[in-house]
Amino acid sequence: MKKKWTMFACAAMAAVMGSALFVSCGGNRNYAENNEKFYIGASGPLTGGAAVYGKAVQNGAQLAVEEINAAGGLDGKQFEFVMMDDGNDDTRVNSNYASLYEKGMQVSLGCVTTKPCLAFKQLAEEDNLFFLTPSATGDDVVGGGNAYQMCFSDSGQGTAAAEYVKENVTESTIGIFYKSDDPYSNGIYQNFISALGENSGFTFVETNFTDDTNADFSSQINRLKDCKFIFMPIYTEPASLFMMQANGIISDDAIYFGCDGFDGIESAFTTTPISEIPQEISYLSHFDATAESGAAKEFIDSYTEKYGKDTLNQFGAAAYDCVYAIYEAMANAVSDEKEIPVNISPSDLCDILKETFQKEDFTFDGVTGTGIYWSEDGTVNKNPVKYIVKEKNSAA
Repeated sequence: MKKKWTMFACAAMAAVMGSALFVSCGGNRNYAENNEKFYIGASGPLTGGAAVYGKAVQNGAQLAVEEINAAGGLDGKQFEFVMMDDGNDDTRVNSNYASLYEKGMQVSLGCVTTKPCLAFKQLAEEDNLFFLTPSATGDDVVGGGNAYQMCFSDSGQGTAAAEYVKENVTESTIGIFYKSDDPYSNGIYQNFISALGENSGFTFVETNFTDDTNADFSSQINRLKDCKFIFMPIYTEPASLFMMQANGIISDDAIYFGCDGFDGIESAFTTTPISEIPQEISYLSHFDATAESGAAKEFIDSYTEKYGKDTLNQFGAAAYDCVYAIYEAMANAVSDEKEIPVNISPSDLCDILKETFQKEDFTFDGVTGTGIYWSEDGTVNKNPVKYIVKEKNSAA
C-alpha cells in the first residue's frame, strides 16, 4: 500500500472506525529497517473448515526456516516466518497484511486460498512486495510482476486433467462433480471443459453443489451412477462424503479422479473406511505423501517427526518448497554480487527476486518437483504426476 497518512492519523481513524475498518499506513517508510532477521510473512486459515491446509502451510514453512537457519541462514543471517489466521475469509486479509508489513515483513507466501490471496495481491502490488503462494491456485492470483505460484494454477490443473483424459480414458461418458461457488473447483472445471474442446468425442454428465447443498449428494449420485470415470475437482471433505454416500450405487469399477485437492483424502473418511470404497481413487498433483525415496521422503520423515501425519499434504510440501525457493533465489542474487542486507526494504528485495526468478538459468529442485521454473506471469512450470490413493477393489 502506498500509504499517505501519518501513524497518528491512522491510529485516529482506526479508533473512530473501530472493528469495522483496519487502516494500515506506511508511506514509503521501510518497516524492516530495524530487522535482525529476514522476515517472511503469510496469511491463512489456522481455524475453521480449511484449517488443515493453513496449518500444513504454517508447519511446512516453519520446518524449512528452521533447517535453513540451522545450516547458517543466508551468509549467517537468520530467517523468521510468521503466519496470521484469516479463517479463509478475505475480509481479514487487510488487517493481517498491515500487521505483518509494519512488523517488518520483506517477502511473503501470500495466502493459502485463492479469494483471500486476491485481496493480498492488491496490497502487495501497491507495496511492491514479492510473494510466492504455495496453494492459491486461481489464475488471477499471479500477474502484476510480484506474485508467483508454487502450486499449479486452476487453468494448469484443468488443462493437465484434460490431457490425461484424452490420453488415458476410454469411456465415452465423463461424469463431473464440482463445487460451483468455489473459485478453485469452478476454475478447474471451466478450464477442463475448455481444454477438452467441443470436438473431444466425450459426452459429459455434469453435476455440482454449493455451500448450501453440501450435506446430501443423493441427486448428484443418481445422475452419475452409470459413469465409469468421474472427475471431481474438489477438496477432500465433500469428495469423501460423496464416495461414502455413493457406496453401492456408483459402479464398483468406476474411477474417482481429482486434482491436488484430493491430497490427504485418506484421513477424510468417517462413517465408511476408505478400504470399503471399491472404486479407484486417484488424482493429479505435485506431491506424493506416500513417497518412499528422494526429497519427498526426506521431507515426509522430517515433517511427521515434528508435526505428525494429520496435516501432511501437498500444501505443507509446497510451503516448504516456497521458503527454500525464496532462500535459493536470494542466495543466487548474492552470488551475483547483489547486496541483500537483513534490513532490506520489501520493494528492494522484490526487485531482486523478480529479476532472479526470471533468469533463464534459475531453476529449483524441491519436494514438489525438479527443474521447476516460472513463466513471466508468475505461473509455475513442473510436471504433474498421477497418484493412486486406492486401487479398485483393494484396501487403501
